[in-house]
Amino acid sequence: MSSRLGELLQRRGLLSAEQMAKALDHQREHGGALATYLVKLGLVSEDHLLAFIEREYRLPVVDPLSLDISREVLSLVPQTLVTKHHLIPTNLARSTLTVAMADPSNVVAINEIKFLTGYDVKIAVAAPGVIQQAIERHYDAQSSVDEVLSSMGDNVELLHDEDEVDVKELERSTEEAPVVRLVNAVLTDAIRKRASDIHIEPYEKMLRVRFRIDGVLYEIMQPPLKLKNAITSRIKVMASLDIAERRLPQDGRIKLKLSGRREMEFRVSVLPTLFGEKVVLRLLDKASLQLDMTKLGFEEEALRYFKASIYKPFGMVLVTGPTGSGKTTTLYSALAELNKVANNISTAEDPVEYNLVGINQVQMHDDIGLNFAAALRAFLRQDPDIIMVGEIRDFETAEISIKAALTGHLVLSTLHTNDAPATVNRLLNMGVEPFLVASSVNLVLAQRLARVVCPTCKEDDPMSAETLEKLGWTGEPFTPVHGSGCPSCGGTGYRSRIALYEVMPLGDQVREMIVTGATAIEIKKAAVQNGMVTLRQAGLVHAARGTTSIEEVLRVTIAD
Repeated sequence: MSSRLGELLQRRGLLSAEQMAKALDHQREHGGALATYLVKLGLVSEDHLLAFIEREYRLPVVDPLSLDISREVLSLVPQTLVTKHHLIPTNLARSTLTVAMADPSNVVAINEIKFLTGYDVKIAVAAPGVIQQAIERHYDAQSSVDEVLSSMGDNVELLHDEDEVDVKELERSTEEAPVVRLVNAVLTDAIRKRASDIHIEPYEKMLRVRFRIDGVLYEIMQPPLKLKNAITSRIKVMASLDIAERRLPQDGRIKLKLSGRREMEFRVSVLPTLFGEKVVLRLLDKASLQLDMTKLGFEEEALRYFKASIYKPFGMVLVTGPTGSGKTTTLYSALAELNKVANNISTAEDPVEYNLVGINQVQMHDDIGLNFAAALRAFLRQDPDIIMVGEIRDFETAEISIKAALTGHLVLSTLHTNDAPATVNRLLNMGVEPFLVASSVNLVLAQRLARVVCPTCKEDDPMSAETLEKLGWTGEPFTPVHGSGCPSCGGTGYRSRIALYEVMPLGDQVREMIVTGATAIEIKKAAVQNGMVTLRQAGLVHAARGTTSIEEVLRVTIAD
């Protein structure tokens, strides 16, 4: 399969014959547009490719994510054709259909659309990644949630007595086509909306489904209350859980295969509540896992300190913050950086979120005595270089971790504290001796996730210099921004998130203060004098750059 785009790139010296052959092999194996694989394989950057196509073909560049594409236009081109050629129809004017493509040299695709629709075809260019997101948003193999609900009617009869469970009846209800379609529609809708979690919550008189998108929960739908057992049981069947057990919490996993051979994993947690079982599904998309430390949001100085600490041959690096603040991603990125053949790396996690090749990951099972402390003891008999402990929750785990850090091992772990200086007090409260904390900890990093203002609907949100000063800003006055809400961000004004970091290396002064019993406030003051940027300051720096809004900084950080 030859490609005119590929030939042009080769002719201009932007692509070698070997690189071209590699991209074509992937295209033959998986289908889709050549441009997609050129970007995926890192042979050409998306921006360079887009600029090249625009220059060579003199075609307009569009962003299909920011366009409000009607259902009628989308229905003109079958989904099989859309995924096969990696394109999306955007507009119909009289007898001309506009189609956004990643590879405008694909004459076969253009002819197929002309033949199937009977319209003239006008080509626009869009980035491969943006086209993929637009396809996921607008097309779906399953019916949409609303369509499924409206077609259900009274097809499903369910148990009313919460005490008596007829397992056969439950099994039968989970196989009902409408229930299967509804659950599939909820899962695919969550993927399309970039949700990180799905909450299915039963109450006395209603059943509610909420998605956590960019760290904030939004109500998506309220299915009929009578479906609660069928929906829960269907998810349990998919996650290989016991559908008859409704009194105890259960955990499992679901793996889905999506179009384009992309795999998505869901971590499932079922919890018995007053009015039925609440189900929470955490979406684990390995494709979106960011393991490049330079892209996490670190300031240059903070990244230098963090890298220096993880490259020390021994000692402890602690990452702190509340649940869902991205601690695991930061630790995984550190492990990816350290993952060399020369290093033996073992992790104790509860649960293991992503599988990382070359790292020995151990899942905790408290019920059989395999907890963090037991795993740590076993690791120390396994000739380790680097150990990651999912979380230090008690004195026993803290004690073994510190002993490992003092005997020639690098230990990475997490703690739940409000900021970096408070982490020292947390370890002391657990019962660890001050001199052990001072001599074992290399660095403490606190983090939060702030939402990024949507670039499509970003606008100025003026604020006086005095107000900025009151918030703690000490630099030049700036004009903050916010998002007004648009189809691209679902009306929220935000799209994706960035991490805010507070990095506190333990220098000699801080170590002496720990040994002499200084308070967290005193330690913080000393760390700031030594150049530590607090979480509030890190947030204000991003607000000054126009990355996030002042409102978002105030939501995720506290005043210094």
